[in-house]
Amino acid sequence: MSVVYTASITVPTNQIPDLLWPAFKDTVTMVVIVMAIVFVAGLALGALIHNLAPGGLIENRTLHTPLSWVVSVGRSLPFLVLMTSIIPFTRMITGTNIGIPAAVVPMSIAGTAFFTRIVENSLRSLPDSVNAVARVSGGSNLQIIWSAQIREALPNIVGGLTINTIAMIEYSAIAGTIGAGGLGYIAVTYGYQRFDHGVMIATIITLVVFVALIQIVGDLLVRYLTPGQSVLARRAGQ
Repeated sequence: MSVVYTASITVPTNQIPDLLWPAFKDTVTMVVIVMAIVFVAGLALGALIHNLAPGGLIENRTLHTPLSWVVSVGRSLPFLVLMTSIIPFTRMITGTNIGIPAAVVPMSIAGTAFFTRIVENSLRSLPDSVNAVARVSGGSNLQIIWSAQIREALPNIVGGLTINTIAMIEYSAIAGTIGAGGLGYIAVTYGYQRFDHGVMIATIITLVVFVALIQIVGDLLVRYLTPGQSVLARRAGQ
């Protein structure tokens, strides 16, 4: 949990960095843990749902319909509603309903649902020739999914992963309302409850810079992975 100052109503300016740094580390911890879960689960579910759909490699309407419905429900619920509605489940999994562990559960569910749809849509946008060529080459279903579908859709998937990461930063701020720590907890405790404008402005600036850095890194990765857009590809074409 972040350090909390209670001696005064307004935090002195020179103490704001000491307040924000532990909170920033809490936010990064939450987002890193959540995105590791989201990437693995969302990539697998997105590929599975896509290939269970009509025309997929393992077409199965019986499995596709309920899986797709569950993902749609998870994606459509506002995060605050989802977070509060699954508190009993969160407590059963983590043994607590406060702190970083309690925030990771709803954030992972919401993030996985969102990223699953991104992966599914990215794979759906691929031309039919991708599967056909991979099938003619003698690849198994798993090889086709990994080596053909996912690799071809990787730029779009990484772009979606960047958006999802930014969304998780926003969700981590909301999770501060249940005492999860992080910058959201600081914003609520000091900016909202104590009307400490200095801390609030510093928190906003930190979040904006953090999100901007994530977006820049994501854009660079997408450019690198896109054929003809990477530095190596441009050099090769010269």
